[in-house]
Amino acid sequence: MATSRDHILQKIKQALVTKVPVPFSTIANTPDLFQPSLKELEIEFAENFTGLQGKFSFCANEQELASQLLQLISVRKWEKVFCKEIAFCKMLEANGFDKGFTNDIATCDVSITGCEYLVARTGSMILSSAAVNGRTTSVYAPIHICLAKTNQLVYSIDHALMGMTEKYGTNIPSMISLATGPSRTADIEKTLVVGVHGPKEVFCFLTDD
Repeated sequence: MATSRDHILQKIKQALVTKVPVPFSTIANTPDLFQPSLKELEIEFAENFTGLQGKFSFCANEQELASQLLQLISVRKWEKVFCKEIAFCKMLEANGFDKGFTNDIATCDVSITGCEYLVARTGSMILSSAAVNGRTTSVYAPIHICLAKTNQLVYSIDHALMGMTEKYGTNIPSMISLATGPSRTADIEKTLVVGVHGPKEVFCFLTDD
């Protein structure tokens, strides 16, 4: 007498041999889950980013960016600034940034990186392993500073992922992550602790392009 296992295996064999017709001839287009904001993307991102304990600064141009960044570093008395992106280093130095950079991320006070996109609806930064910084820089340093331009702003995460597809095609980076404010956890007795798995402070300097 056949067992239940035999019945299941027989059904699997039949399913592999006999093709089941697709129940829907066409895929229905679904509307966007989140409606576009009536605010400007810069304002929406700034509100959501700061609401998650991020620190936001808008700069009219690269000269103002270098000035604000230098002032922040001086006030905080950060001595070791890590920046692996040569283009950022040259741009800052060309606009009066006279602070030297360290090559040792293990002992740095703060790291500076770029990003792929900024997501206005969630206040998130889209980071990927395709950047010069790789996977480490944005999470290893105790404080993370992200430099971005207004043309990197998108409304939602799906828009950012579509942009990544258009940018990289079939060579999608092996790691795409969303950084939404400082690292935090409430695993232990539901007590919120900041800076456990990553930076305890996150800054975003957005420059008008």
